[in-house]
Amino acid sequence: MTDLTQAMTVVADYYKDHAIKQKGGKMYLQVVHRVEAFRRVLGAEFGIDTKIIVDDGHRVVVKAIVTNKDGITVGSGMAEEIRGQGHVNTTSALENAETSAIGRALASLGLSGGEYASANEMDAVPRKAENLKEKAQVAYDNIKQNQTVAVEKQDPPSQQSPAPSEPTTEMTREQLDEKHDRGVWQDMKSRLRQMKHVNNVHTLFETMKPKIQEIKQRNPEAAQQIVKLFLDAEDKLTTGEA
Repeated sequence: MTDLTQAMTVVADYYKDHAIKQKGGKMYLQVVHRVEAFRRVLGAEFGIDTKIIVDDGHRVVVKAIVTNKDGITVGSGMAEEIRGQGHVNTTSALENAETSAIGRALASLGLSGGEYASANEMDAVPRKAENLKEKAQVAYDNIKQNQTVAVEKQDPPSQQSPAPSEPTTEMTREQLDEKHDRGVWQDMKSRLRQMKHVNNVHTLFETMKPKIQEIKQRNPEAAQQIVKLFLDAEDKLTTGEA
């Protein structure tokens, strides 16, 4: 790393003669002078390569790497610029980002310009902050507008009573039989309650016997409940409690 140490010394000398004052009073050696010192000492043994990571028409991100004579990466840096933000980025955002990335890659090797961030990056800070502010405002306005449109499009609450819901499933055969048997039981109870003579109870029982036998085949308990109605009615009329 003797050559690299020598390159650091040259950069320090360049700093004395070519550093410029930045906002806030800090001194900075531009990337062009650091690349010159880099090539002056290291020649073509070390390489500087750049790669575009993002370029979507709005944002540009570039990565720069420094490789040694064996092709091994010994330094790297990345930079981001927003197209249209500031005078330089209106026409040269990609070039600006590439320069900043190279400056950071050199700084990672110790060939800094006095500060790790490049001069362009320092100038970009207020631009990027303003861009974020604008994006946040646009997002807020969009949300507010969407909420307003949603409220305007929302249908007024209906004043009509909701329609009765219809059954979504058909009754099974077992459910239909159960409903039928319950209907027979209720019908017999009502008719037996109105009878005044035991003979009427017997007559109705003989009429209903086939139906009761049918119910008994699928539901003995239901048939038993119907027969009990007849027995209770007969008992009441026989003892004179009707």
